[in-house]
Amino acid sequence: MTLPRSTSGSPATAAPQQQGGLSALTRAIRAGIDSDPSQGSVAPPLFLSSNYSFAGFDQPRRYDYTRSGNPTRDVLADALTALEGGAGATVCATGMGAITVCLNALLCPGDKVLIPHDCYGGTWRLFDSLAARGHFVVETVDFSDQDAVADALAGQHRPVLVWLETPSNPLLRVTDVAAVAAAAHAAGAIVVADNTFLSPLLQQPLQLGADLVVHSTTKYINGHSDVVGGAVVAGTAELAEQISWWANVLGLTGSPFDSYLTVRGLRTLHTRLRAHSENTDAVIAAIGEHPAVTAVHYPGLVSHPGHRIAARQQQGFGAMLSIELAGGETAVRAFVDGLRCFSLAESLGGTESLVAHPATMTHASMSAEARRLAGIGDGLLRLSIGIEAAEDLVADLLDALDRAAAATAPAPADRLGTSTPVDEGTSAGTATEAELSRPQLLRI
Repeated sequence: MTLPRSTSGSPATAAPQQQGGLSALTRAIRAGIDSDPSQGSVAPPLFLSSNYSFAGFDQPRRYDYTRSGNPTRDVLADALTALEGGAGATVCATGMGAITVCLNALLCPGDKVLIPHDCYGGTWRLFDSLAARGHFVVETVDFSDQDAVADALAGQHRPVLVWLETPSNPLLRVTDVAAVAAAAHAAGAIVVADNTFLSPLLQQPLQLGADLVVHSTTKYINGHSDVVGGAVVAGTAELAEQISWWANVLGLTGSPFDSYLTVRGLRTLHTRLRAHSENTDAVIAAIGEHPAVTAVHYPGLVSHPGHRIAARQQQGFGAMLSIELAGGETAVRAFVDGLRCFSLAESLGGTESLVAHPATMTHASMSAEARRLAGIGDGLLRLSIGIEAAEDLVADLLDALDRAAAATAPAPADRLGTSTPVDEGTSAGTATEAELSRPQLLRI
């Protein structure tokens, strides 16, 4: 059975926002181009020097020490600032480093911070560990529940910081950034949005009301799984200066070489996102009806609870999705055993396709109770769809789902009540009526 498709077009290929007369696409491709007045090199030079000489006594130049400033790193910072529509950006050594800078810059002991109940496991671990040491107070919230958000923002001990992650990792829940930001600002809180899953080309949280945007540039922005990095983009010059100061003090700024590679990856971001999105469309259309799949979490599905919000605040639905398998960990083990086009690995956003088991990988640091409350079960798998040939990805996933179904299918009984072996070469089970009525998919 073929899923009916929407004919509303492809948001992922819509014209990027215009800024200063140039589209976001052009700005990304031309980041740092023709920026070398000394030699006229077209590509931006790589400045590896750790320090810079003074022109004379009490005559510092623009750069003095690479931890505090570097021309190659500034090319990346300027590009991210332009793409997010911000006032300034700080490039950090890792995505977790970017989060750490924000916490040090914005929070004091006793301050309250709201975080998503289903955020990335590394983010949860950092907040939970620092809260346990008395650095601040943490409250987890389901940001897709407006009543829960209103309750968390009310009361005498109001939050100083509201941390958003949309779509969330790994269940792809969508937060209405504009609505939450307005409510948070009314309560006197600063809003930070993690935009890693979409990149600035598919979502600009600053334009929706967030004060700061965090990226793990390791993911889509670099896009080749060969760099670890992060960034914080600020909506005001004051916040930009504050974040930059703390990154320098903490020693969390990014390396010039990593910045150089990330700028190179940024140039192909739009082209990669188009291929990622087309492949994701093909994958969801193929696997959504499989009897081994009990749920597909993807904002591009019309049935997704956050679909309308995502369609309004995003320029595409991205290439991350999660599926739930019948049979729990037994099905998961059968699924991953024998994959040819998907690597079992953490991270996401590279050209290669990846599969992760959040309960034992990306979110293993969360307590079992925290995972339960977030909806992260043993049968949940997170897929990062790469840019390989779509037909190869689909075939690989269908084979994996057949293995999962066979591994968890009950042995059929004969007339005498005895069991007969299951033929592992065939798929066990048939689609239920509910599975045959999968929701419509909005093409991306």
